Amino acid sequence: MDAQIAVLGAGAWGTAIAKVIAEKGKDVVIWSYEEETKDDINQRNQNLKFLPDVTLPETIKATTDIEEAAEGRKFLIYAVPSLFLLDTVKKSILVNSIREGETTIAVITKGFLPSENGPRLILESMEDYLPGFFRQSLVYISGPSHAEEVSRGKITGLIAASENAKNSIRFRDLLKNPLLFVYSSFDVRGVQVAAAAKNVIAIAFGMLDAIKTDADDSIFGDGTDSLLLAAGLNEIQILGKALGATHMETFTSIAGIGDLDVTCRSVHGRNRRFGRDIIEKNILAPFKDIDDLLARIGEIGYLPEGVAAAKYISILAEKHKLKMPVSVGLCKILNREMEPLEYIQNFFDGLR
Repeated sequence: MDAQIAVLGAGAWGTAIAKVIAEKGKDVVIWSYEEETKDDINQRNQNLKFLPDVTLPETIKATTDIEEAAEGRKFLIYAVPSLFLLDTVKKSILVNSIREGETTIAVITKGFLPSENGPRLILESMEDYLPGFFRQSLVYISGPSHAEEVSRGKITGLIAASENAKNSIRFRDLLKNPLLFVYSSFDVRGVQVAAAAKNVIAIAFGMLDAIKTDADDSIFGDGTDSLLLAAGLNEIQILGKALGATHMETFTSIAGIGDLDVTCRSVHGRNRRFGRDIIEKNILAPFKDIDDLLARIGEIGYLPEGVAAAKYISILAEKHKLKMPVSVGLCKILNREMEPLEYIQNFFDGLR
């Protein structure tokens, strides 16, 4: 394949990003873990499993061979879920062009990654495995976006954050088009924290939304939603500051409040959906605790990234002695230590 750009991960967001790039006249290769998804992209120009009803440009090709996907690419974007990211990185570092530092790398995965010393931000974990060329040169891309909308040309904004200004600009120019606005940022840590932590708040938001819907005489309303949203943003800022965010305005930008708002309110949000399913479908019933849930997350039928993030944020809150009742309380629900209604009631009682 002669493509200069590779996307590692054929989920909805990876596919949408590949489509954006391909529509600018670029050849793109996607690495797919699933053989079926690879065949759908190559034979039907569609990703029927993860991004149905979207026709992909013929300049997008897929492969299940990670070396074939990554070798010789000028730009490479990691787009696999956080649960599988390090395994993908470990496989890809055997590729010559990565080993020699010839590829400019970005990441669109959201979450935290485990380590022997506790949860870590995605880029610092990746830097431990990638060659030294990539230290302080990786680009982290985030913002209030949904694959379902970006792939259909809805106006959207993203932030490309990197300590390497040139690399941030390279990816900004690669992605931007008249309908996709891309901005640069130096606050790599702040953007990563905002991207991961908002998924946790969105699960709580979905739970509240379902409780409001199910009860005709509910004491919760639209103002309650905003109260939860504001409390969630405050927790994201607290965590960001503790983990080394360099610009507090990150949290009032599209990377912070923008991404939090769309993740909580959009019908496309998997974390919001999971929160609703906790109330409406008792979806946690088959799982004994959060570790059991993470081990069997495939049984859910979709991937709410906020589950793993809730576990890691709870650990970080304890480590740094942070007051984060929304996130820590949600982790207790997922760990089957607390009932959802008890959690909601306790949270709002704590605001009095």
